[in-house]
Amino acid sequence: MSYVPPKELATRILDAGEAKVFMSTRDTLIRAFMAGALLGLAAAFAVTITVRTGEPLLGALLFPVGFCLLYLLGFDLLTGVFTLVPLALLDKRPGVTVGGMLRNWGLVFVGNFAGALTTALLMAIYFTYGFSVEPDAVAQQIGTIGEGRTLGYAEHGAAGMLTLFVRGVLCNWMVSTAVVGAMMSDSVPGKVIVMWMPILVFFYLGFEHSVVNMFLFPSGLLLGGDFTLGDYLVWNEIPTLLGNLVGGLSFVGLIIYATHARTAPARPRKVPAA
Repeated sequence: MSYVPPKELATRILDAGEAKVFMSTRDTLIRAFMAGALLGLAAAFAVTITVRTGEPLLGALLFPVGFCLLYLLGFDLLTGVFTLVPLALLDKRPGVTVGGMLRNWGLVFVGNFAGALTTALLMAIYFTYGFSVEPDAVAQQIGTIGEGRTLGYAEHGAAGMLTLFVRGVLCNWMVSTAVVGAMMSDSVPGKVIVMWMPILVFFYLGFEHSVVNMFLFPSGLLLGGDFTLGDYLVWNEIPTLLGNLVGGLSFVGLIIYATHARTAPARPRKVPAA
């Protein structure tokens, strides 16, 4: 599968983070838009499979198809740049600044949200024949997800907010593992295999992904979910964003950087006296 060892992987990660900082505004927005749109479609696909088969594992098994497609096409998710770009800053790559990092994050957020919202509107039209009929079982399930993952957390107060944040952390631990894992191979099958595994884990365990939620929650509002835009922002999107940032950077980016890009000197060998 053309395996790339960790030392070389670390260099590829740093190069990728640096490249994203200097990407043009146009290309950053286009790639982020398409990433959000494709991930939203994959989420709709997975929910449809789960509802129609009654088997959540099957939906989770097939959800990674969208993630693999968007990364093979070179599109960008906010969860990925949360991990990659700060490492280029930490490595003091020439011209990489805090302002450049924040610019990249902001543009990718806007693009992801616009893409996910576009897919949400298209799928709402698809589910309701242009809002002329009542939502079907799949659409009703999407609305229920929106309620359970906003008001459901709010019912638990501070404990709910902590749980939401932790689910965001765990999510981007897995998603960023998939992002950097794709660089571990130079073949398409190798990339897909490495990406598929952690994305399956995140989706089946119900972790919180900020870009997936950019599709699910606007969809829920369009399809009659009983929650508000404020509920979505306060009791999901904002804490999820923070959790995704902490999870991807702490458990993936900084770990790989510390041990593979800045490997500590080996301990001296002690040769027993003859």
